[in-house]
Amino acid sequence: MATKATTVRLNPEQRKAVLTTENKVLILAGAGSGKTRVLIERCKHLIENKNVHPSQILGLTFTNKAAGEMKHRLKASVFHKEISKVHLSTFHRFCMDILKKHIPLLGYRYPFSLYDEKDLRRLILELIDEHIPSSSSITSFEPLIQTLLFHRGQGSLVEDLPILEDKDEVALLQAVYTALPAAMRSYNALDFDSLLLLTCELFETCPEILNLYQDQYRYIMIDEYQDTSPVQSQIALTLAEKHNNLCVVGDDDQSIYGWRGAKVEHILNFPADVVIKLEHNYRSTSHILRAANSLIKNNTVRHDKELITNMGSGDTVEVFNAPTEKEEVEGVIHRILAVREKKQLPWREIAILYRSNRLAKLFELQLIQTVWKNNGQFQRGIPYEVYGGQNFFEKSEIKDILAYLKLIVNPKDYRSLLRIINYPRRGISIATINALNTEANIKNLPMYTLIQQFVQNTPAHTLNEKISSRGVSGLKLFVDQIEEAKTLFQTGPLPGKLEIFLEKIGYKKHLFSETKSEKSRKQKWENVLSCIQALKWFEEDNEGAVSLADFISNAALESDPSKKKKDGDNKLNLMTFHSAKGLEFEAVFLIGIEDHLVPHHRSISQQQIEEERRLLYVAITRAKETLCLSMARKRTTYGKLVPSTPSRFLFEIPKHLLKVTRYDTLSLP
Repeated sequence: MATKATTVRLNPEQRKAVLTTENKVLILAGAGSGKTRVLIERCKHLIENKNVHPSQILGLTFTNKAAGEMKHRLKASVFHKEISKVHLSTFHRFCMDILKKHIPLLGYRYPFSLYDEKDLRRLILELIDEHIPSSSSITSFEPLIQTLLFHRGQGSLVEDLPILEDKDEVALLQAVYTALPAAMRSYNALDFDSLLLLTCELFETCPEILNLYQDQYRYIMIDEYQDTSPVQSQIALTLAEKHNNLCVVGDDDQSIYGWRGAKVEHILNFPADVVIKLEHNYRSTSHILRAANSLIKNNTVRHDKELITNMGSGDTVEVFNAPTEKEEVEGVIHRILAVREKKQLPWREIAILYRSNRLAKLFELQLIQTVWKNNGQFQRGIPYEVYGGQNFFEKSEIKDILAYLKLIVNPKDYRSLLRIINYPRRGISIATINALNTEANIKNLPMYTLIQQFVQNTPAHTLNEKISSRGVSGLKLFVDQIEEAKTLFQTGPLPGKLEIFLEKIGYKKHLFSETKSEKSRKQKWENVLSCIQALKWFEEDNEGAVSLADFISNAALESDPSKKKKDGDNKLNLMTFHSAKGLEFEAVFLIGIEDHLVPHHRSISQQQIEEERRLLYVAITRAKETLCLSMARKRTTYGKLVPSTPSRFLFEIPKHLLKVTRYDTLSLP
């Protein structure tokens, strides 16, 4: 007799995945194959057809969003008065709930503190300070901290820690790694990794507690199993030992989080009694899937599978190679405007995806200047959102530069003045700023005007007794720099003048002194160079007939709250390949498909190359109908144009599946 679950329209493999509920089941769910629907129908089948009580079902996933979506869809499809007792949550939430009840057995008290990464790093630095020998020659602790955090997330024993070249580093790493659990316990604090680690410890040391949860959860389902760490996989396997009903769902071809501890081996070597492959894709057209299949089959360690679709052939995958990143940006944006107009797409159905966050800022700078037609009216500035990242104009170093430029153009700009009056530091204290504020309010003067009057006539000024000699010197230096800049920027070219100004105020030196890691220094300075580049492009686009005020007005459009409110959620998406996982868009533009970016230059081992190939596969399979891949023959790196070569992965896709076009020529079906 047909069950209720089978009355829902499922393909044969989906139906098999729903009805196969006993023993260990591996569901290999390809991109866009409807795995969430399968998991919901599987829960429904267990409750309605196998009379399993909702409280006996456990489903674990990796994001609150995924868990919330499953809860919502389950409640909408299963009519059971206790349906809310199905335990659907993230691994961390599940472990948190267990530890709330039982953590006293491990020597902690409840409630406990939950540390974020900053709190944990501060504690680690305290331990480093305690254990580092006075004769140590270690100059940077960041590599040591990164190593510690990675192996702690893996649940590694101290004897399994890597042997570093420096003997002092080895001894320090082992000492801090050993001391950290006791230190956390003394502070009665946990972090996200210890939620998992302590749950494992609880199950190992308190068999009666483990037995309690093994009895409760007869059916366990793990979503995105390819993303599990050793600790998460161990929790799942341990909980399922008694009833042996463990269903894991995932796709080894979408395992892209090895850098944060996920082990693709978990899904490759899962001891399944039954393996079910969901290969029917309900998202993408055949041109896109054939390109994706051709790429991923080059990985040597994977489950054999190939996505198929009945969505039609769709557009041919387009590829273009621009002379520089500027022409790449322009070529992509022209294509976006064309495909949006032709297919009448909302902005939210279009995405620009990239391997490295630094590629986004060039697009941001161009998007705010692009003119497009909105309901028959021309409008400047394409609405966009940087997903899972910070808008270029919201970065602190860009805010600093714009604050200086705004004050140079408009000395009455009070907010800008406050931001940069003592940045870089000039010895202007909070007390000095408060005194200036009070005096400006009394005399009803713009603050900069008051400061000018004060530095021109310090001995006789009423503020003389309230401001230290150091503060006076700082204020004089500040006024001199702003006044010189006003003269400097009266003539072009503006980008060169901005470089001179930043050098004169010592901005780079101060920025570097406040930034601890070399990587962050490079990123911040590259953002500064991009701002200078934006000013150059702005001049070029307007044939040099621009002022500093024009550039500032153009940049200000992006941070206009009323504009953001008007745009709502209908915005062009900018995000990394990693952030795009689980999402889909009508039109996708993959940028920077070059060998130092895709694969990334730091991922060159065979294992890393396979993950980089999976990452590009994930990016490709986000597209429903339109897919364009682009690259530049030269790209700016730390202020210099450096030659680039197309990604080696492009040569793994057969030529007949790609349509190569000129960067400055549109090719729409």
